[in-house]
Amino acid sequence: MFASPWIAAVFAIFAWWFFTGIILLVVRRADKAPLGAHRTAVVATVPLFALGVAGLVVSTSTLTVGNVYVSFLSVLLIWGWIEMAFLTGIITGPETRPCPKTLIGWARFVRAWHTLSYHELLLLMGLLIVTVATTGTENTFGLWTYLILFGARISAKLNLFFGVPRINTEFVPTPLAHLTSYFRQGDATLAFGIGITLLSFATACFAERLIAADSAPQIAGFALLTALAALATLEHWLMVIPLPDAKLWRWMLPALPTQTKTGDPHEL
Repeated sequence: MFASPWIAAVFAIFAWWFFTGIILLVVRRADKAPLGAHRTAVVATVPLFALGVAGLVVSTSTLTVGNVYVSFLSVLLIWGWIEMAFLTGIITGPETRPCPKTLIGWARFVRAWHTLSYHELLLLMGLLIVTVATTGTENTFGLWTYLILFGARISAKLNLFFGVPRINTEFVPTPLAHLTSYFRQGDATLAFGIGITLLSFATACFAERLIAADSAPQIAGFALLTALAALATLEHWLMVIPLPDAKLWRWMLPALPTQTKTGDPHEL
């Protein structure tokens, strides 16, 4: 059953929604909790990061349908912990002040980099771990999963910096409130065109590999990758198209005393 491309695609969509929701829920609860809750949340979930690394290593030995799903979920655990460490404000960057309105050009870019630099280095460390774990193995679907997430996240950050029509700050956690001063709401730029083109191309490539797949593990694996790449592409389009996508998670999150929104809802 799990070799079906439709089952794999639905699984990828559910995993994307579920992991995003859980991370947002943990971070929101930490926002409402006493001081130190953000750090506690990150430290308490380190075993999940370790479980992800262990699951990835074990699942790369042979290419089976089960191992394809395990590697996919393992990478989501690794990625999810890194994202939570960022959203809780524990691993971000040395710059925690808002961006001065007078700052433009290269100086603005450098300052924005300093708000994220530690997190970006952690993402690269995660990529190194996944690459080492999958190099020379039969099952490399975990590596491709991480690369999709990595590429889409970098593109999304660049687009928020250079400018897109729709930016939502509803899900921006309290420790990262200063980051909203680095966002630019306006017409889409060349960065959006490049990002959406590359993600669309990746989706098409994985779809082609899915059509050409001749074994159950490959069918499941490429279906997972195609669905994930398509979701990443859709997330980029939602920076332009006015759809209330934040409703997917808003209902499950406790409300903050005050919320600041810019533009229409869209996940950060």
